Parts: sequence; structure tokens; C-alpha cells
Amino acid sequence: MESAKTKTTSSEGKTIAIIAYLTIIGLIIAFVMNNDKKDDFAKYHITQSLGLAITGLALGIIGLVPILGWLINIIGVFVLLYMWIMGFINAINEKEKPVPLLGTHYIKWFNNL
Repeated sequence: MESAKTKTTSSEGKTIAIIAYLTIIGLIIAFVMNNDKKDDFAKYHITQSLGLAITGLALGIIGLVPILGWLINIIGVFVLLYMWIMGFINAINEKEKPVPLLGTHYIKWFNNL
């Protein structure tokens, strides 16, 4: 029964989910596209992508601090890239799986979107 549940993702929901991971502009476009449809799969990945974008912004701000901030930023960018790739792969494979490390927190923090 579970496999049937994962197969019910609409192709439009999958497309919106994939678009959400393509830059900030893609995230905004996906949010607007899903505003009328209210596809749960797309909403899930929009939430994950929004969390990644805000994490990237926070890393950018931390990167303004000399030396220690730069080191945290460099390491954080590689971790963020890994998280983004995993989220993107999950969207392509139609899986509602949180991105590593912070994905479960993104679900809690942005539940009301």
C-alpha cells in the first residue's frame, strides 16, 4: 500500500518540486505555481528549499565575520551543497524525505506555508 501512496504524486507537483530547488527565483516561481494547486508533494519540497535558502543566507551573514566566520562559511557551503543535492534528488525521485541534518527542522519551522 505504501508504494501506491508514493506513486500518486502528480507530474505537475513533481515539476513544481523540482523548480523549487532551482535558485531563489525558482523557489518563488514554485511557491506562486503551488499557491493555486496546493499540491502536498510540491509544498513539502518548497518548504525544504526555503529552509536551504534561509540557511544559505545565514551562512552568508556568518561569512562576514573575519577568519572564524570565513571557515564556518566555507565548510557550511559544502554541507549546504550536499543537502541541496539530496533534496533535488528526492524531488526527482518523488520522495518526501527531509534533507540531511536540518530537513526535519525545516518541516517544523515552515509548517504554516
